[in-house]
Amino acid sequence: MKEKSQKLGFWSIVLLTINAVIGTGIFLSPGSVAKQVGSIAPEIYFCAALFAACLAVTFASASRYVVKSGAAYAYTEAAFGENAGLYVGATRFVAASIAWGVMATGVVKTALQILRLDTSKISNVTLGFLCLMVILLIINFCGMRVFRFVSNLSTVGKLGALVLTVVAGLFLILTTGVNRLAEVELLTNDAGEKLIPALTTGGFVTAVISAFYAFTGFESVASGSGDMENPEKNLPRALPLAIGIIALIYCGIVFVAMRIDPVSLVTSKDVVVLAAVFPNPLLKGLIVGGALVSMFGINVAASFLTPRVLEAMASDGLVPPIFAKRTESGVPIYAFLLTVALAIIIPMAFRYDMRGIMIISSISRFVQFVLVPLAVITFYYGKNRGEVIPNPKRNFVLDVPFSLLSLGLTVFLLAKFKWAAQFSLQVDGKTVPNYYAIVAMFIGYVVLPVGVYLYRARKKA
Repeated sequence: MKEKSQKLGFWSIVLLTINAVIGTGIFLSPGSVAKQVGSIAPEIYFCAALFAACLAVTFASASRYVVKSGAAYAYTEAAFGENAGLYVGATRFVAASIAWGVMATGVVKTALQILRLDTSKISNVTLGFLCLMVILLIINFCGMRVFRFVSNLSTVGKLGALVLTVVAGLFLILTTGVNRLAEVELLTNDAGEKLIPALTTGGFVTAVISAFYAFTGFESVASGSGDMENPEKNLPRALPLAIGIIALIYCGIVFVAMRIDPVSLVTSKDVVVLAAVFPNPLLKGLIVGGALVSMFGINVAASFLTPRVLEAMASDGLVPPIFAKRTESGVPIYAFLLTVALAIIIPMAFRYDMRGIMIISSISRFVQFVLVPLAVITFYYGKNRGEVIPNPKRNFVLDVPFSLLSLGLTVFLLAKFKWAAQFSLQVDGKTVPNYYAIVAMFIGYVVLPVGVYLYRARKKA
């Protein structure tokens, strides 16, 4: 009974999902999305929310069959065997490291902006990055009490800043009748050309993926299913509900921002672009402060969780055991250092461009979004190669049509995505390949998984 009371119940899972998803994305992405599609930015976030909801239902369906911790890694292994699970496990670590890199870049640039230092100077951002990682390592050494305090403070900060933004925005709209939505379509660049490009299928897809970054994180919630009450029952209900609440908050924020001052949202150089929408200095400061607390808190969480993905793989014998070694204070120090290296290298390869690394962070998760729907269909028809719970509760509508819809949307987005644009740079007016970014992704998605396979094969031999 005592063990059950220590586990997460339904509403705790809902709150955990909200905390896992709401981080840097909504503070950083609206300007990028508005710059790509102009006045239809709110509709883009709605489309991203629908995509996230479909995937959340699919992940929730998978949790009815497999309650083992590990989320996509556990589902893929149960459906398709050890080799497929191994690749998802390795690439999931890379995706988590990239996500941490995005969050770290956001908090560093925000701090530099507050200190009135140049955020476009790579040396400033790199130095700030290293300082942040040292601070995070110290917090980890301090133990769980400090971690819980910072995590709780982060939750209060992020929700406070977001609710304040929506309430202040609605108050301005209702009292002044302001609606400047159309102004964003009139913006021009230095050459007199329209700043907002004509909408194409590729542009629409890229914008949806940019907005989708703000919804990522739900796919990792089931990693802790072993610490939840009745995960096969509570997860399928909690994930879609949490995504619905988050979508309501996000769409409200983008709605008010695009009506109050969409021009500032597109043209502002501020890292926390939401603050640029409001002219009131006090309100602007509160939004930036709340965003900084939120981003720092979620970096603390990432510094705790992400190295433990690698540590778990080491404990399972998939990578060298040195990555499972902990300090006396319980920090997996070697896993931490390798994760930090990846979290720095990827953003550096993209020259700390927030839009670029946010998109790559979203794309890096799509391996899971292809395999998990296929896994659910496999579970439903009993064709799995690994273990699932006895007598699982099958649901044809959720398990098959929803999984096919999730898979179809994922494949469509991948097919229409502008790959070349994300791996190129503008140098002296010419488009050239970004070899640093290409090599970094090749290492993360080819070299590292192959290394894991070879290590496991050698151990077996």
